[in-house]
Amino acid sequence: MITIRKEASDDSQQIRIVIQSAFGQTEEADIVDKLRKNCRKRISLVAVSEGKMVGQILFTPVTIQAKRGSIAGMGLAPMAVLPGFQRRGIGSQLVRDGLTLIKKRKYPFVIVLGHPAYYPRFGFIPASRYGIRSEYENVPDEAFMILVLNQAALEGVSGVAKYRPEFASAI
Repeated sequence: MITIRKEASDDSQQIRIVIQSAFGQTEEADIVDKLRKNCRKRISLVAVSEGKMVGQILFTPVTIQAKRGSIAGMGLAPMAVLPGFQRRGIGSQLVRDGLTLIKKRKYPFVIVLGHPAYYPRFGFIPASRYGIRSEYENVPDEAFMILVLNQAALEGVSGVAKYRPEFASAI
């Protein structure tokens, strides 16, 4: 049985372990620690199995710099599941529960830089179909995706999607 809940104030060390284990390095965990300190509008959910944290997902503000100004949405990154718990649907559950919260908060879109075979199951499509591109160079078109939650808000919007500055160290 997996329980998904919001990150609690004493979860930071367990989250760090999950992320480091999933990615095999500290870089993503370092970014999450910085975002925890600097980004009050973040949405962080954790997956717990029998009292053990086994997964985490983070959403933080993203803006699309368009000709008519900027529009704010959210970016999904990172999403991590302990290696021994992968391929059990935990990541999918984290994504679905996170997107439910994003919709309730009426964000118009979610951006993800992720695996092109994984995220389309949640409705993500290449952001280039909307004329939206990543601020980072050499990002494969098929890996930079958007889930549009409010078509009217994105009407006529195209431009560069910008993540929070904490992500720059990962690219």
